[in-house]
Amino acid sequence: MAANSRVTIAAHALAWLELARRQGRGVLTSEEVAASVNTNAVVVRRSLGDLRRAGLVTARRGKGAGFCLGRPAAEITLLDVWLAVSPEPLLALHHCEPNLACPVGRGIRPVLTGLYDEATDAFRTALAHWTVTDVLERTLA
Repeated sequence: MAANSRVTIAAHALAWLELARRQGRGVLTSEEVAASVNTNAVVVRRSLGDLRRAGLVTARRGKGAGFCLGRPAAEITLLDVWLAVSPEPLLALHHCEPNLACPVGRGIRPVLTGLYDEATDAFRTALAHWTVTDVLERTLA
């Protein structure tokens, strides 16, 4: 299984939008963001669409069309980004019920569910400590 890179693409896009804002360019096109991410603009537009629906970016149409931050970068956490672009859970149980006649199959689901919930809480807490500003500052250092 491939790792989910949606948060990486979204964080990159947001950091680039913040740097552009600092440089006096408040709006970037999806093509400009895609050039920085080095991916197809369609992938970036999908990510920016998720971020727009979450209020993390705004889209401008017409003359000067493009995307800009929906709120200050210092107020956008990586948890906000993850919640905006990652619809599936961090960890999930297998979709098939295990063999309940097996002692492991009978008891594994509640054990793993508790462990996965604990791991997800720790992951969310870690992401909540980082903002887009933090990511950009470390990137530029």
